[in-house]
Order: sequence, then C-alpha cells, then structure tokens
Amino acid sequence: MIVPQTIGLIKAMFSGAETAKALGSIGPVMGLAAVCGPVLGGVLTHADLFGSSWRAAFLVNVPVAAVVLVLSRKLPENRAPARPALDWPGTALVATGTGLVVYPLIGTGLAELRSGSGLLLAAGLLVLVVFVRQQRRSACPLLEPGLFTHRGFTAALAASTAFFALTNGLLTVVVLQLQLGAHRGVLESGLSLSPWSAGLAAASWLAGARLVRRYGRRMMPYGLGVLLAGLPAAVAAYRGTAPGAYPVALLPALALIGVGAGLFTPAFFTLALAPLRPQEVGSAAGLLNAVQQLGATVGVAVLGSVYLSGADTGDAAASLRAAQTVCWVAVGLVGVTLAASGRMGTDTPAETEVSD
Repeated sequence: MIVPQTIGLIKAMFSGAETAKALGSIGPVMGLAAVCGPVLGGVLTHADLFGSSWRAAFLVNVPVAAVVLVLSRKLPENRAPARPALDWPGTALVATGTGLVVYPLIGTGLAELRSGSGLLLAAGLLVLVVFVRQQRRSACPLLEPGLFTHRGFTAALAASTAFFALTNGLLTVVVLQLQLGAHRGVLESGLSLSPWSAGLAAASWLAGARLVRRYGRRMMPYGLGVLLAGLPAAVAAYRGTAPGAYPVALLPALALIGVGAGLFTPAFFTLALAPLRPQEVGSAAGLLNAVQQLGATVGVAVLGSVYLSGADTGDAAASLRAAQTVCWVAVGLVGVTLAASGRMGTDTPAETEVSD
C-alpha cells in the first residue's frame, strides 16, 4: 500500500524536470535500505533474541512502520475528486492469480514445477487471463483503462519485470555464494553489498538531479550498458577467486553494477509515468510496484535455482562456477530490459532541456 502512494505523490507534487529529481532521490534511499536490511537482519540473527534465530529479522519492520506512521502526517493530501468504487471481483481475481503464480516460485525449485507446483502456476496464469477479460467489461475496473492507451506502458511493465528480476536475483545469489561457498556469516555477507548500494545511491542522485534532464531517455541504455559491463567483471572476479576464499575482486564489480542500476532507475520511472493523466497515476504506480514484486520473485526463483543446481555438490569450486553461470543469465535479462525499455514512449519535455 505504501510504495504506490510514494510514487503517486511524487508525480502529483512535482512536474517537469523536478519529477526526475524527486524520483532520483528514491535511489539513495533504496541503496541505504538495500544494505541496512541484510545488515540489521544479520545483527538480529546473531543476537538470537529469545531463541528466535533468523525469525527476529522480522522485528526490523516494527520501527520502520512506526516511522512511516509518524511521517505520513506530513505528506500532502492527494485524492480523486470523486471517490471511486472498489472493484471487488477484480481484486479477488488478481489476488488469487498472483498468489497462485508466486507461491510455486517461492516454495519450490525449478525442477519441481513439472509436478503439482506447475499446475498451480498454470492455474494462476489462467486466473490472470480471466482478470484481464473481467477488467474490460467492468463498470469500475481496478486498473484505469486509459493506462494501456499510452504508447509504451506495456513495454514499461515488461522492462520493470526483467530489471527487478535481474537485480533481486543477482543480489540473492551474491549473498548465497558468500554464505554457502565462501562460508561467510550473514553480517559479513550483508556488508559485502555496500559497494552496490553506494554506487546505486550516488548514481541515482546524479541521474535524477542532472543527467536525466540533459540526456533524457538515453540514460536508460547508458545505465544498462554500465550494468552490463559489471557482469563480466563479476564473472572474472569469481573465476580468479580460490575455492572457499572471499572474492575481493567482486566488490568493484558490484559497485559498477550498482552505478548502472542507479543511472537506469530515475530515467525509467520518469519516462514510464510522464504521459499519464493525474487520475491514472495511482493505478499505474500500483501496477508498476506489482510487477516489480513479481519480477523480484521470479528473479530470486530462477537465478537462485540456477545457482543452487550448480552448487548442490557442496564443493566450493562448484559454487564459484555456479555464480559465474548466474552472471551470464543476468546478461540475458539485461538484453530483455534493454529491448523492452527501447519501446517505451516518446521523449518527454524534460528531455529537451539542455543543462549549461
């Protein structure tokens, strides 16, 4: 509920080049959260509060929720002139469909999808098809019908799915390899993501503040190009690491990947939301967030399964080879993201401004 409101309020509060700056400010927050989450989770796991082991990591949500409740009072109000009706049948269909799709992915490996889990996945896709047909006939659809009249919005959904599958899946595999292959603790594994987070934060701020205004949509392929350069560097780092040793050379590769992600993100959100009418922003932000979560789930399931299937022997050398394979799969996801983002809309007015 929170994330779509964040993006929707930014779109409502800012316009033109200021929107890119505001969206760019999300990047440093994402970078800080990306490193704080695993680190705090590691601290709580080590603390073993009340014998809860890793379950204590859920306590991170308590202070975060309290802070959000306090800060939400300072946000400006933004709502539709007329209160829209709720589409209960559509809500039930989309919740059921996504649940049936996501559950098999997080509950099993890829090999098990041929059995009962595969049937659940197929059923979920069928329910989502019914949802799309229901939305076309509904008098008060859950999704604004005008969303898909904007050229490239469907491409934005595809790009978002592939991009977040890439980043979330790769982050998971980096941590898995450090813990299972290099036998490092959860705290050290979490801190190893710091170069990624720092690169993401710095590049996102720079892109949002200046680069998107100057280069516009071109920042998306530029960012993906930098990210792509980081993946062979990660492969080389894993290849040059002795089995069981800490992959020190991986850290600059992670920083490069983070910089690429930070350059891509502000331009992507700016272009995806630019052509939308005010009444469409909330629905669009909710849909973008939904496909981000779905992409993250698919990325963790697919890239995680690729890694675990190659490292299941427990051999440290096999763990390094499996991590390299994952990086090459991630290269393919970069290609999908690049192709989809290339079909997103036309240049926005902010892109025509040239900085001094």
